[in-house]
Amino acid sequence: MGSMRNPIGPLPSSIYWRRRAVATSLIALLALLIVWAVSSGGGDGGKDDGKANGDSPAPSITPGPSGSGPAISEQPGGRDESGESGGSGGSGGSGGDGGTDAGSGGDPGKNGDNGAGGAASGGAGGQQVPAGSSLPDCAPGALKLSLRSVKVSYEPGEKPTFQLVASNSSATTCKADFGPKAAVLTVTDDKDDEVWSSKDCPNPAGSLLLRVPAGANITHTVQWDRKQSAPQCATPPAGAVAPGTYLVEAEIPGVTVLPASFRLEND
Repeated sequence: MGSMRNPIGPLPSSIYWRRRAVATSLIALLALLIVWAVSSGGGDGGKDDGKANGDSPAPSITPGPSGSGPAISEQPGGRDESGESGGSGGSGGSGGDGGTDAGSGGDPGKNGDNGAGGAASGGAGGQQVPAGSSLPDCAPGALKLSLRSVKVSYEPGEKPTFQLVASNSSATTCKADFGPKAAVLTVTDDKDDEVWSSKDCPNPAGSLLLRVPAGANITHTVQWDRKQSAPQCATPPAGAVAPGTYLVEAEIPGVTVLPASFRLEND
């Protein structure tokens, strides 16, 4: 026991005490490492079990139904009806300033009673707004218009149908007049003679203010009854026009619209 407390050797006793302290520390550190290794192995197993029990399939998401805008029609020179077209993507918002939606189109075969050739409605249109609407007028250059005939050729008795598409390239929803005297559609024959115009004797003849949503399109549709018209409701030549190639043109102040051609076939 004396040798434990008082080391005996050729070296100073402090050296022996340091050696004993280092050996004791190493033994204690080794014991701690063994305990940590055992406890860590048991903890990982518990964590793995917890993960296995907690795993569950990710919930699925079912997309809702997509919306579509109403298809509405209107006409110059006949009964005017309106509705908002389904735009790109729903641009321009919904509703209007005092406008009304009409869900049914006019009778395509109904013509004006003025004997000057009539127009009937069909296709998708814009929402009609009253004359006192707070919507601003479409600024010059805001609208881009294109005109087309629904068919390249029409069989005998089939009424040609024309579509004037207005695209609002601005960021502001506005209104524009598509009445028969503001958006004038004219049909000429292969000799460049005018045979029909929407402004000759329209019924009704008033304005047709349509809402054009920002960044969206509306379609103004006109159907021609194949009869000639005359300015100021004068008596036009009797009977339907002859078969052949015709040109339909649209004239709107401040806007350039390219014409479209079509044929009326023989019996």
